[in-house]
Amino acid sequence: MTVQPKIDAGARTGAGIDPRYMSGFGNSFETEALPGALPIGRNSPQKAAYGLYAEQLSGSPFTAPRSTNERSWLYRIRPSVKHGGRWSKCDRGLIRTAPCRDEADLPIGQMRWDPIPLPAEPLTFITGLHTVTTAGDADTQAGMAAHLLFVTASMEREYLFNADGEYLVVAQEGALRFATEFGVIEIGPGEICVIPRGVVFRVELSGGPARAYVCENYGGGFTLPDRGPIGANCLANPRDFLTPIAAYEDIEEPSTLYAKWGGELFSTPIGQSPLDVVAWHGNYAPYKYDLRHYSPVGAISFDHPDPSIFTVLTAPSETPGTANIDFVIFPERWAVAENTFRPPWYHRNIMSEFMGLIYGVYDAKPEGFTPGGFSLHNMMLPHGPDATAFEHASTSEQKPVKLTGTLAFMFETRFPQRLTGYAARSSQFQPDYTACWDGLKKRFDPNRREAW
Repeated sequence: MTVQPKIDAGARTGAGIDPRYMSGFGNSFETEALPGALPIGRNSPQKAAYGLYAEQLSGSPFTAPRSTNERSWLYRIRPSVKHGGRWSKCDRGLIRTAPCRDEADLPIGQMRWDPIPLPAEPLTFITGLHTVTTAGDADTQAGMAAHLLFVTASMEREYLFNADGEYLVVAQEGALRFATEFGVIEIGPGEICVIPRGVVFRVELSGGPARAYVCENYGGGFTLPDRGPIGANCLANPRDFLTPIAAYEDIEEPSTLYAKWGGELFSTPIGQSPLDVVAWHGNYAPYKYDLRHYSPVGAISFDHPDPSIFTVLTAPSETPGTANIDFVIFPERWAVAENTFRPPWYHRNIMSEFMGLIYGVYDAKPEGFTPGGFSLHNMMLPHGPDATAFEHASTSEQKPVKLTGTLAFMFETRFPQRLTGYAARSSQFQPDYTACWDGLKKRFDPNRREAW
């Protein structure tokens, strides 16, 4: 029997807020699908209501500072230890985990791919996860992996959790439904979903086949970046992040629980749905965000700000100011700076950049970079606008221009991103990508100081 979620009394139900979600980032939430399921004034009563089991899920060490301490208490029909017992290693398919070296024989360089078509065969979240790059070392909880996700079939009596890191899923085509221990999250193109490390979930299609980009974060969880001199507002506002209310399944049927652990994939039989949490409270939970709610800031006089000004989420490292991962977007925005080269400038960077296009046209690469495609500009390898974009940006009249119908993103990391064999051998790889800079001709004239 599947029980539909009850609207939590504390959930926001105003205009624009779906009553299946609670608003806020990093809040200490509480929600129950049955009245009185949450204990009051304690976490682990001798006897929990409705015959439930109390279980804590910790996303940080017990002694982590209060500001970074993450945990939730779950009140469930069966404890998580109730499974088939022995775990068996199974085929990991095209999933790869850092350190992953020597799979690709391509030399270093700037790289780009056309969109890879959605496969015709049935692929679930597990079989449809195809790794493009890995960086760092998952065992030391540092670095990331960038995946493409193709889903053409829903998971049926299958569940998954990732012990190696958290998943940030960027929907690009089609809609996905994440049924989790904490409740249900649905996303479509332009939205993201974050599934924290260890959270059990199942992924279903909400319509036709779906495509997404996935960042697997091996380090500390994503959080909102500090705004610094920007102040208290703009960028991604906490109120626009949504966490699901409690919803549970009371299903007794043979199923399979998968675990990604230590770079391998394991499975164990279970006799029930593990999504049986009737109530929960805490600050460690999955959430979603609509990237179109992002409020960008930028130059309003001259010059071009660093791309870090577009950071939505960041996963900090032990070095202040140096991120393990930054999740950056380039949304609709006004370009108004005068006497300024408006597209991103040419640069070399200590960060490695995996970039994807959700929809529209990216202003620095108007040709060859299409929705569903992706590029890789590794650390200290130069990149920037192609010759067409440079010519247009250098000669056009600089009136205020609104960039509309566009949404691109980057997964940036301080580690070099190493290509997988899957990506290196893809027929969508563009071997002539660097030709986009061939038209950048020499303009230097020592006898002419004024601009050309």
